Amino acid sequence: MNARIWGCRGSLASPGPETVRYGGNTSCVELRLDDDTLIILDAGTGIRALGLKIRDELPRTIHLFLTHLHLDHLEGLGFFAPLWEPNSDLHIWGPPSPLRSLERRIARYLSPPLFPIHLQDIPSRPTFHDVPDEDWKIGSAPIRGPPVSHPGPTAG
Repeated sequence: MNARIWGCRGSLASPGPETVRYGGNTSCVELRLDDDTLIILDAGTGIRALGLKIRDELPRTIHLFLTHLHLDHLEGLGFFAPLWEPNSDLHIWGPPSPLRSLERRIARYLSPPLFPIHLQDIPSRPTFHDVPDEDWKIGSAPIRGPPVSHPGPTAG
């Protein structure tokens, strides 16, 4: 497996010369498994640059895991190039909530007045999944997403 960190800053993106060493974009990590499965952890502002890098690889299946839905882990999603490609097979995984589906929670952000386009009008038509209670596999990777101590529904 190869990993690349596209963003590691919390709460507020602050790219610039003073943040080059430790990064200025918010949370986003690319994981490439040995079988070339693509897994992305979080959709902070770092996902924009990742999306530009992989847009020539489309169509392909992309698994995006959102650890939680605080804005610093979600704010780059609308600027992720594969989201706008109708041939993308984008699977978005996130922590379950007893109140609203993952799709409805993300639609609150990806809709006016916070975003100019409604989620249902996005060309890739992403598939939304609650992180299950039991272990499972994606590609060659065993996956486990237990709840962690953090405000709001969160998966680790």
